[in-house]
Amino acid sequence: MPAFEQAFKDSDDVLWKEAGCSSELDYTEQTSWLLFLKYLDGLEQDLADQAALGKLDYSDAMTGDDLRDFVKLKLFPYLHGFRQRATGPNTIQYKIGEIFGEINNTWHATASTGRA
Repeated sequence: MPAFEQAFKDSDDVLWKEAGCSSELDYTEQTSWLLFLKYLDGLEQDLADQAALGKLDYSDAMTGDDLRDFVKLKLFPYLHGFRQRATGPNTIQYKIGEIFGEINNTWHATASTGRA
């Protein structure tokens, strides 16, 4: 099995075992959120690499409960606010705000979030 298929299978296994992921809609929502986190993780690694090369001042990222609280209390509300700040419904800001107004982070077990 190719590596990307195995990665999705491993993520699927974690998602279906989570208490907050009980339907296909929950699964789709959480998979989207997981892919967004994966993108941010790659961006974080790029920043760390640039810092290691002396091209950027960089500090370590949040993890565990600090990361979960930041996402729930600051990041999601900030992204949801894009809708109100957008210049119109056809803008990317409006769409981001609409998406994050509907998505809920239901993961409470930070260890399983890391495995996914």
